[in-house]
Amino acid sequence: MRKRTKKILFSFSLLVFLFFYIPILFVIIYSFNDSKLGTVWTGFTLKWYSSIFENSQLIGATMNSLYLAVVSTIIATILGTLAALALHRYTFIGKKSVEFLFYIPVVIPDIVVAVALLAIYGILNMSLGLNTAIPGHVAITISYVMLVVLARLSSFDKSLEEAAKDLGANEWKTFWKVTFPLIFPGILAGALLAFTISLDEFVISFFTLGPGDNTLPVLVYSMVRLGVSPEVNVLSTFIILILVIVVVIMGLRMRKGGEVK
Repeated sequence: MRKRTKKILFSFSLLVFLFFYIPILFVIIYSFNDSKLGTVWTGFTLKWYSSIFENSQLIGATMNSLYLAVVSTIIATILGTLAALALHRYTFIGKKSVEFLFYIPVVIPDIVVAVALLAIYGILNMSLGLNTAIPGHVAITISYVMLVVLARLSSFDKSLEEAAKDLGANEWKTFWKVTFPLIFPGILAGALLAFTISLDEFVISFFTLGPGDNTLPVLVYSMVRLGVSPEVNVLSTFIILILVIVVVIMGLRMRKGGEVK
């Protein structure tokens, strides 16, 4: 009976992985497609890997996406880490309410955040631009950072901090020499998750970007009606490879941190 259960679970897991990764595999395959239409295979070519650097519109949108992702990740990581440390270490009035507020962005639809921000910008009579999308990206990513760091802190040994203080270290030195290195894998994992979510964000960017400002998801959406160029598949392939490398490095870093611990 156990063997049968294991086979069923293995088959189900395999189907789930295929469901997620086969579309990604097709994106990579069609980046070598000779046709201008990304959905019709006509032959093998490498020309799109050279012409992509001449597509100023696509490169500009990618740089905008990276700018938003990097800035949003930095802000969300700092604030999310500080929030996690505060919620883990201290007891204060309204702690449960504050913790609940951080869970809301995880479940609230992005469209609600986008419309709310657009309304606030209208009330303040602010001109939309690239930077007006940053608050929305931070709002939906900060909670993920906090949750990941909290998970890391749940197994944190406070006696290590106490030992550092007994040896003469102050609060600041204890944090940077003891606390931060031990929770760094969690911070790194939260930052990577925030970066991925921000890079992929469409709804908030679509509502809060100014005229002429495009991110990669917004640009791809506008191209769908006329057919997505194979250059988009090439760019997606580059992004996939970079993210895979980063995830592998992060996994090795977290594994090394766990072994040291």
